[in-house]
Order: sequence, then C-alpha cells, then structure tokens
Amino acid sequence: MSTSEPSPTLVLGVVGGIASGKSYVARALAGTDGMLIDADRIAHEVLASPEGAAFCRERFGERRPDVLGPDSLPSRQVLAELCFDPRDGEANRRALEGWIHPRVRERIRASSSAARRAGLRVLVLDVPLLLENNSQHGLADACDRIVFVDADEQVRDARARATRGWTAGELARREAAQLPLAEKRRRADHVLSNHGTLEDLDRKIAALRAELGLG
Repeated sequence: MSTSEPSPTLVLGVVGGIASGKSYVARALAGTDGMLIDADRIAHEVLASPEGAAFCRERFGERRPDVLGPDSLPSRQVLAELCFDPRDGEANRRALEGWIHPRVRERIRASSSAARRAGLRVLVLDVPLLLENNSQHGLADACDRIVFVDADEQVRDARARATRGWTAGELARREAAQLPLAEKRRRADHVLSNHGTLEDLDRKIAALRAELGLG
C-alpha cells in the first residue's frame, strides 16, 4: 500500500477581457479531474437568496422600486444601471460589492479547501476582477499560475451584443472600470489566443494542460 502524500492541487486563475471566452477556457482547464469555481454563478446564487433580495430592496428600492422583478428576485439589468450610473454609480457599486463579495469569498474558500482535501489535481478560479480585487480577497496571490485569454475587441463586442444584449459602447464602458488588458496580460504566466476557431482554442487548451502536467 502506498503511503505517499497526494500531489498538491494546482491553482489556476483565468483572466481576460469581457466576452473573451474566459469561462469556456476555465471549464476546459478544469477538465474532468479538477474543480471549477465560477464566482459569477456563486454571486448570482448569493444575490438570488432571500437575504440578497432584502438587501437590494433596502439599499436601492426607494430610488428604483423595480430593483426586484416580478419574481421578487433582484433585477440584474436594474442593478447594472445603478452601478454604472454617471451620478452615483461608484457608490452603488461599492455598496453592492461590499455586501456580495464577503459571502462569495466565504463560499470560494470553502470549495477550495474541499478541493485540496480531496486531492484534486487542479482548481480553476473563474473570478471577475481577480487581479483588481486581489488586495481584498487575496485570490490572485493564491494562484500558482494566471492564464490570460486574448481575443479581438471587435469579436468580444459582437459576442457581448449577441449574448448579453449590450448596446454600442457598453463593453468599453465596463472595461474602463477594470485594469487595462495590457496590464492583465503582463501579469499572466500564460496567454491563450482566442482569435481562431473553437477547435483551435481546444488544441491550445490541451497543450497548456499538458505543459502544466495535467495530461
């Protein structure tokens, strides 16, 4: 019987521009032998909880009575409008993030601990603003490698319009509140170019997994 300790879990963080394909890359890097932590999904679950609805109603309901939709859940569209409002969007965004982020971090840390206890080969963090908010949550520092997904702005803009219903200028407006893409790329250990077909991207992901010893 082998008494050797399991190999440490490799922690990867995935960053890139909006609609660059980060989530697809993150899922593929996790594969079948790892764990994917999707912070967006966790945030949506936290916000959709009764506590999340109560917070949104108390914080934003007077100004925007429609912050809760017909289903009594927070409206993502209304919250986006509040957070990017030219008058007080920053204050609204800070309030919303100040409520959501600690709860998301708690769930991420619990999942990370579970992955390590299980001896999983790889843990992939798909966390928006991974680098920007590192001073608050330390998740980027916890990564062994950072992977940057590169895609043309025109492609990303078209994808955001088609899949998210965004209007012209929305992508640029949102990315203006983030680190410049050149800085994200500079901080990354690996760059995956998503300029070609899905098959091309799959080959690059497989090559990176092999390079990282994930087979």
